[in-house]
Amino acid sequence: MNSLKNYKGLYYAALILLLWGANLWYFLHYPVRFDDPLIYLGLLIQTHLYTGVFITAHDAIHGVVMPHRPKINYWIGWLCATLFAFNNYNKLSAKHHLHHKHSVSEQDPDYYDGNFFRWYLKFALEYVTIWQIILMAVTYNLLKLVFPMWNLILFWEIPAIISTLQLFYFGTYLPHRGEHSPSDKHKARSQGLNHWIAFFSCYFFGYHHEHHAYPYLPWWKLAEAKEKTESK
Repeated sequence: MNSLKNYKGLYYAALILLLWGANLWYFLHYPVRFDDPLIYLGLLIQTHLYTGVFITAHDAIHGVVMPHRPKINYWIGWLCATLFAFNNYNKLSAKHHLHHKHSVSEQDPDYYDGNFFRWYLKFALEYVTIWQIILMAVTYNLLKLVFPMWNLILFWEIPAIISTLQLFYFGTYLPHRGEHSPSDKHKARSQGLNHWIAFFSCYFFGYHHEHHAYPYLPWWKLAEAKEKTESK
């Protein structure tokens, strides 16, 4: 049983990547008609799976995808970050650890004391690089030789963009905006206790105070941590 628990993070990572790839492959071949409701359902599903890919990279940054296999943990994180619009895993890791160390301060790369749109722009500029844009453009033009343009836009590009908004809104903006209690060293708040909403909104990442308090917990254990917090 303990050996199975040691690989649980790998199973979740593999499941998310498999579903992400399978859904993308299916809809890249699906005939696009804008009066077809399945088109929009597929887009929403792919957005949710894109978020899962990034959350897996995030968990790898904290070393919790495969804690007992750090090299495998690293390469899973690298793969997920790369699939998520060619993000630089090492850069993400360095800046995310700064975010935890200096949460809601001038040293926090994820924080901005301003409105949603300016904060999101600052957040995006903090991570997006010119090389990332070039790689996305080259990949798009190569994929366009094989797949229809609208399929690429609807199921490869748009879900990634919506996912960044989802991750920012539930994982940065809501938890860290506004004033925080002086006694809260993490300067992070959590959404209300509702596991269905928490999972579909951002893989329990909205239980953000629990994430900052227990960064060694993978995403699927944050629900249990939130329940313990509520029971105190």
